[in-house]
Amino acid sequence: MNDKPEEKTDPIDSAIQIGLMALLTGWSIYIASPFIGPIIWGIIIAIGSYPLYSWLHKKFGLGKNLTATLLTLLMLAVLIIPSVMLSGALVEEARELSGYLQEGNELSIPPPPDRITNWPLVGKKLHAFWVYASENPGEALGEIEPQLKTVGKWLLSAAAGTGLGILMFIFSIIIAGIFLATAAGGRKAAVAIFDRLTGDRGEELTELSKSTVRSVVNGILGIAIIQTLLAGLGFLAMGIPGAGILALVCLVLAVVQIDILLILIPLSIYAFSFAGTGAAIAFLAWNIAVGLMNNVLKPILLARGVKAPMAVIFVGAIGGLIAHGLVGLFVGAVVLVLAYTLFMLWLDERTVPQDA
Repeated sequence: MNDKPEEKTDPIDSAIQIGLMALLTGWSIYIASPFIGPIIWGIIIAIGSYPLYSWLHKKFGLGKNLTATLLTLLMLAVLIIPSVMLSGALVEEARELSGYLQEGNELSIPPPPDRITNWPLVGKKLHAFWVYASENPGEALGEIEPQLKTVGKWLLSAAAGTGLGILMFIFSIIIAGIFLATAAGGRKAAVAIFDRLTGDRGEELTELSKSTVRSVVNGILGIAIIQTLLAGLGFLAMGIPGAGILALVCLVLAVVQIDILLILIPLSIYAFSFAGTGAAIAFLAWNIAVGLMNNVLKPILLARGVKAPMAVIFVGAIGGLIAHGLVGLFVGAVVLVLAYTLFMLWLDERTVPQDA
């Protein structure tokens, strides 16, 4: 017979304990909030680049820390230098554009080149409208002028945050190098967390999360970054006006799975109006190769990946861009696709009969 009295839980004590835990959790998240995006992006980069890290480690027999350091420096050199060039162009162009689109300033449109009149079908009409718009921009643009000014202000604000976005990108790559050097411990932590949340399925969900993240990073984000950098370098080489802004548009379109040839082909045609025939043809060939790169690489990199609807990728990328800036463009897409994949797995299991 057990004479020990049963312990009764005071609801007031429980409420105080829950409130204190909620306060501590919320406060911790608030303190860490500036670093949550870069840390998550660092984890994503580490997962996506781990196969290359593992290959370098086995190929050259280097230590884990040295291999992670070398790969981090390689990623910084390959990605950051072109990104800094394009971001610098973006900031400068946004400043110039804001001078025309700020409140109280008149829009200024340069006159068209005479060679446009030689274009088939649309050349003469396009040249005439361009001349009219350059002489009377307010009348030509009509009612959309206020909207253009609003877009100019938003663009200037976005360009001002590009520098911070590049710094966060550098910070994320450094964090990724740290995670690569401690990959085994990170995997154990992920399995332990999933085990704690779902029982004994930590190993399965860890593998699913890894394959999903790697699929999105390599098959979507990686291709988008490569296409944007190559397209942007082509814009800079040809002296295309607004190269930084156009590169940013290409990046957003590529991430949300819209073909950037929609941008590259008109720019290639435009190049014939001011560049030599040989340079314009080379620029056209370059743009076609960059645009078709998506069709060649994606089937290879997504062969074992997890598919997700375009709407999920679109909402994740655009929502992440609005919420967290440039880094959020990538983090949002990966996080939402991962959440969608785990949710669909849970939903499929809930619909299976218990006696199946």
